[in-house]
Amino acid sequence: MSETPLPAGNVPEFTVTSLAGSLKRTIEESFGRVRVRGELSKVKVHTSGHLYTTLKDDGAVIDAVCWRGTLARLSVRPEEGMEVICTGRVTTYPARSNYQLVIESMELAGQGALLKLLEDRKKKLAGEGLFAPERKQDLPALPRVIGVVTSPTGAVIRDILHRLRDRFPCHVIVWPVPVQGAGAAEKIAAAIAGFDALPQDFPRPDVLIVARGGGSLEDLMAFNEESVVRAAAACRIPLISAVGHETDTTLIDFVSDRRAPTPTAAAEMAVPVRLALVALLQDDGQRLVAAAARGLADRRQRLESLCARMGEPERMFEARIQRLDHLDHRLGAAFEKNLGRVRTRLAELGGRILHPRRRILEARTGLDFRIQALHRAAGKNISDRGHRLGGLAGRLTPPRARIAQARQMLTVRAESLSSAGVRVIRDRHARLDLPGRLLETLSFQAVLTRGFALVRDEAGHVISSASAPAAPVRIRFHDGERDGKLL
Repeated sequence: MSETPLPAGNVPEFTVTSLAGSLKRTIEESFGRVRVRGELSKVKVHTSGHLYTTLKDDGAVIDAVCWRGTLARLSVRPEEGMEVICTGRVTTYPARSNYQLVIESMELAGQGALLKLLEDRKKKLAGEGLFAPERKQDLPALPRVIGVVTSPTGAVIRDILHRLRDRFPCHVIVWPVPVQGAGAAEKIAAAIAGFDALPQDFPRPDVLIVARGGGSLEDLMAFNEESVVRAAAACRIPLISAVGHETDTTLIDFVSDRRAPTPTAAAEMAVPVRLALVALLQDDGQRLVAAAARGLADRRQRLESLCARMGEPERMFEARIQRLDHLDHRLGAAFEKNLGRVRTRLAELGGRILHPRRRILEARTGLDFRIQALHRAAGKNISDRGHRLGGLAGRLTPPRARIAQARQMLTVRAESLSSAGVRVIRDRHARLDLPGRLLETLSFQAVLTRGFALVRDEAGHVISSASAPAAPVRIRFHDGERDGKLL
């Protein structure tokens, strides 16, 4: 049996796309704008700038998307685990067959969630050391320029300028920024960084005041943003935070160098009271004059006391003049006494010295005596040698025999001398042969035989460089010389 198709009946037939479009229109028309409370999860900002996240509670989960333009205007920066209330419209995403919430605005769900967010952020920044006391800078005693980051309208800037004018007038630069709402935190952080980046030749502030009037916790959230806190921590200019009233506390208060309870108090911290400084200077001047007067009086009294103890100068010099005369007298007497001793010594030495004529006479007498003794000794020596020659004459060998003996001895010595000469010549020839061969190898003539040539100018000087000027030359080869010209 063949199967029979079932009748379609009254059920309409849809394509997948048309069904998805119908569902999309139905959901958007049924709900319109809604407010949804839940916890943010899977927070992710795409490279396109759009935010994709989910809202969840104990029973369900819904996808959510926030387009780039809307995300920049949100008063709350979405973070993982944050409990928020989102306002938007419900729609579907047909490509995945799911529904989602298109977020148009976002706010924290209650005071407790906001406080928890601030507490977690405070712990994170404190863990990085941004609140450490050693990072704090001292405020300048007399600032010349003060920078103020606040709203250009309102009572805050007027209070600050009025207080500065009353206490210590100075140059003030105001950087106008919004102090609440979307984008306020980024502009406040940019203002702090802008003041810090001013060049030295510009009237750079010596101290900064970041101020805002009072408000609710949500109104002060711009000063709790991480970007503002980090900008204040990185600022090299001493910074005073004056946000809200005395009971209000923001995260910028923990990182600033000084916290003021009010903007007016910040102005009082930044500058001293001019009248008080003038009074202090006058008091210090009077004390300095009085101290100088007392010092002069003490030194005058001390000088007078010393002069009284010293006495008159003439009397001091009288004793020293007398002492000088006494020493002069002793010196003259000692000189005369020493001169007498020298004269006596010279007289004694003069008595010991003989007259030159007497010394010559004595020397001549001694010389005559020695000449006579020499004559006697010479005569005796001649007589003794005559006797010795007589005895030797009897013992002399005949001349012919003595000549024969001498000739034989001369022959033997000549032969020995000839043999020794031959040996010496042979040794000297062997010692000279090796240096001769080495000298022949190193001579320029041997180099010429290997294909080289020696070039000289007309004066006979060797030319060793191609940069020599053009001139007639003489070229020597190993087998002769030729004339040439250097071009």
